[in-house]
Amino acid sequence: MLNPAQIAAMLDHSMLQPYLTDYEIARGCDIALEYHTASVCARPADMPTVVKRLDGSGINACTVIGFPHGSVQPDVKLYEARRALDDGASELDMVINIGRMRAGDEAYVHDEIAAICEAAHLQNAIVKVILENCYLTFDEIARACAICSDCGADFVKTSTGYGKYGAKLRDLMLMKRSIAPQVRIKAAGGIRTLDMALLCRFAGCARCGASATEDIMRKALRREAEGTLCDKTQAEFDAALAAETY
Repeated sequence: MLNPAQIAAMLDHSMLQPYLTDYEIARGCDIALEYHTASVCARPADMPTVVKRLDGSGINACTVIGFPHGSVQPDVKLYEARRALDDGASELDMVINIGRMRAGDEAYVHDEIAAICEAAHLQNAIVKVILENCYLTFDEIARACAICSDCGADFVKTSTGYGKYGAKLRDLMLMKRSIAPQVRIKAAGGIRTLDMALLCRFAGCARCGASATEDIMRKALRREAEGTLCDKTQAEFDAALAAETY
């Protein structure tokens, strides 16, 4: 039987909006602590606050690299990664160079991912590679997943949440087929409800990035009390997939 702790364990509580204050970051950490989410994903400058707030909780401090466009130079991304690790981050969500991927410059994309993975793994940190699927063709998504697998990325991630659209079930199915067995999937962008998180879970996601963590978890607790908290069925997934818009 599904329980709320299993839902919380797949949530990266996201706080990446540029206008958030220090107070709001601290409050977001408290939400993550209340439900014991997998991580708190916040802006690079917030890492010292997040790391201190989460100390001893077992919740990972996560930040973003090359966010949201992925178009800074590889050495700048590498500096961002190393600085984040020095600040205590244990998970890095990096954005690929989307234009280079679309242009077919796979060596460039491979090398910058590999460099971040090497730096992170030396400190036992997790790397999630953001593909920003809304700008890629199906073939480019599949190729990017293969590159991430070859580089040793821990996760492939659908979206920044700042593109044309976020996580789509169609894309999650493609990503699942295209990654190596040891690579996991993170859905992000538009994960605003418990039902969407459950659909992503059915599609094979190990993580979901969400700023609506409190609403999702309150709904999970309510359904648990009602005896209705359960995984999606194939029929429910198929219906949601058929209803998807872009």
